[in-house]
Amino acid sequence: MAIKDRVLPDKKSRWRPTAVFLIAALIGLGLFMAKESEVVSYMGDNPQTCVNCHVMTPVYNSWMHSSHREWASCNDCHVPHDNIFNKYYFKAKDGLYHASIFTLRAEPDVIFMREASQEVVQNNCIRCHVQQVTQTKYDGWIDGHTSDRTDRQCWSCHREIPHGRSHGISTIKYNIAPIPTDEVEAVIPEWLQKEIEEK
Repeated sequence: MAIKDRVLPDKKSRWRPTAVFLIAALIGLGLFMAKESEVVSYMGDNPQTCVNCHVMTPVYNSWMHSSHREWASCNDCHVPHDNIFNKYYFKAKDGLYHASIFTLRAEPDVIFMREASQEVVQNNCIRCHVQQVTQTKYDGWIDGHTSDRTDRQCWSCHREIPHGRSHGISTIKYNIAPIPTDEVEAVIPEWLQKEIEEK
């Protein structure tokens, strides 16, 4: 057989196994990272999802000890509620930003909201407390309070709501990671269980 009669593999067939391997490796790595980062949990509204990043533990714990815990979860305050597309777009955008900062270990000791987040939180304060913002019976209660109810940020006066006075990562009491409540069995003494069953 002459050299000129031999069939040489074309360029496409030479690169095909390498391309398939690289694509499979990228897909596998992406699926592994999605599982490890519990990416599906971010689609819901469970506040314990925020503690997937250990940096958020003190913020979560300060919220747990606040009066807002009974009425509002993290997403009630920190995610827009005007439409579902905007809600999930904002969650994805903000989440990717937080994930990149925390992965690079570039988080500051004191976490402040960016401008877009401040606008969302302000709108949600007004959405939940619209009666307090629009009532006129408080006129004269605090000088200038009527005109300033929507002109300034709510937390310029209500600083300690809902995350308390100290906002540093290392300065909040009870700074231990919470135990997920869905994994903890209730411990009820036998005598109390009998009382409950009798009634």
